Order: sequence, then structure tokens, then C-alpha cells
Amino acid sequence: MNDININKFKITDSVQLESLPTSLQNKPEKDELKHLLKETRKKLADWQDKLYAHNRYAVLVCLQGMDTAGKDSLVREVFKGFNSRGVVVHSFKTPTSRELKHDFLWRHYCALPEKGKFGVFNRTHYENVLVTKVHPTYILNERLPGITSVNDIDQNFWNKRYEEIRNFEKHISRNGIIVFKFFLNISKEEQRQRLLRRLRKPSKNWKFSPGDLEERKLWDKYRSCYEEAINNTAGEDLPWYVIPADSKHAARYLVAKVMQEKLFKYQEVQEPNLSPGILKNLDDYRKQLEKE
Repeated sequence: MNDININKFKITDSVQLESLPTSLQNKPEKDELKHLLKETRKKLADWQDKLYAHNRYAVLVCLQGMDTAGKDSLVREVFKGFNSRGVVVHSFKTPTSRELKHDFLWRHYCALPEKGKFGVFNRTHYENVLVTKVHPTYILNERLPGITSVNDIDQNFWNKRYEEIRNFEKHISRNGIIVFKFFLNISKEEQRQRLLRRLRKPSKNWKFSPGDLEERKLWDKYRSCYEEAINNTAGEDLPWYVIPADSKHAARYLVAKVMQEKLFKYQEVQEPNLSPGILKNLDDYRKQLEKE
């Protein structure tokens, strides 16, 4: 699996989600996947140190998926071992009253990573064309000009949002943010099993909400909205990666592998060289400290 072709999961044009796998064929055993992730995670953490020293790029990792897709545990496992000051995770919930006083992208601009750091959006700016499209009454809370009822929200409205998202991503990528967009693709049956585990295991009960079942009834609508969002925002420069996620261990490794292969192409990301004056006196500085 080390030589897996990540381009199999790369989406740059229109796609039908139903045609894409939710699990890998010939999937390695869990222990092997954990070992592969550990190796890849170490390489990424070392690269993050270079990113911080180089201080010209940042990395934004966008994670989307249906409920129970495994986003939280993926963040925990993929970024384990990173310098904690080099990774900032944002989980976007229902917009606050302050956020609703701004345009829908404002809070996402505010959360972008600084140069030298990784930022992770656990649920992202795409919620504004996903959950709001499934529940269009949420749009009314934005108090937009000309939008006074859900009848005012037509396809042209969503097309403009896709355009605004594309422009947002182009803008930040041109200014040094390397953008990854991952959709964790699970099957409806796997979601059912994960919800059941939340109910069966007392230690997981806290994760369950009756609202999960209500949202599950809207599975087809959510999938349709995801497909439309991906098809309207995927491109060669800013592709989506649709990751088979019925196995959490496989999904974690694949996400890490995608990042490694793309980030290691940025060969200019290196620690800066010391000035000749400091370099030639390194032995003297060392001797001064050793004499103390």
C-alpha cells in the first residue's frame, strides 16, 4: 500500500459519488495501516518543522464528510507528533450572532493558518452550501439583501456561492496557503453501524444525539449536495480528494499519504541557511557554552 496511486482519489472534474468506492480492495491489516501512518506522520511532522523555519507557506486541510465519517479521530491520529504550536484546528459550528453580522466567508478568513503553520478545518466553508442547502431556512439568519423567504433562494444563489468559494480558495492559494480538500466517503450501512456503536458502548453514548437519526433520513439529499459542491469547486489547481472511509485506519493513512506526496514537491521549503559570519564561528560559540 506504500506505492498506492493517490491520483485514484483525486477529483478535478465532475463526478458521481455513487460510482466511487467507500472501501479499499485488498486493504492491509489494521496493524500494517497503523505502521504506515506512523511512518508517514513522522515525515510530515519533520516537514512541518521546515515549513515553520521557511515561513513563506501555510497549509490548510479541509475535512468534510457525512456524520460519523471519522473526522475527529483522523485529526487526532494524523497530526499526532506534530509540534502542537504548528497545528491549529477549527471546528465550525452554527454561526454565532457576531459571525452572522458578516458575510459567510468572514469567519473562515479569520481562522486561516499563519505562515509556517498547518490549519485544519473540521467542517469547513463548504457547510455554507451543504447544511444550508438541505435546510435553506438557515440562510434567512444571514439577513441578506433580497432574501426574505426560502422562495428567494434559487439555483442562481447557490451558483454564486460556489463562485465565491472558488475565488476564496484561489485567493488564499495565490498568497501562499497550500489547500487540501478531503471528502471522507462512507457508506450508509457503515454510518448505521457507527451510530449503533455509539448506542451500544457506554463510553460513546455522549456522542449520540436523536438529531443524528433525523439527519440520517436526509442521506440522499446530503449526498446530492456534496456531489454538486464537489463538481462546482474541483479543478486541477484545487482538486478534491474523495477518500474511501469505511475503514478509519485506511482513511487516516490515505489522507496523510496525499499530503506527503504533494507537500514534498515544495522543495524550496527548507530551513534558512546561517549567515557566513555565524557559520564560521559555530565552534567558538560551542566552546563558550562548554566552558561555562
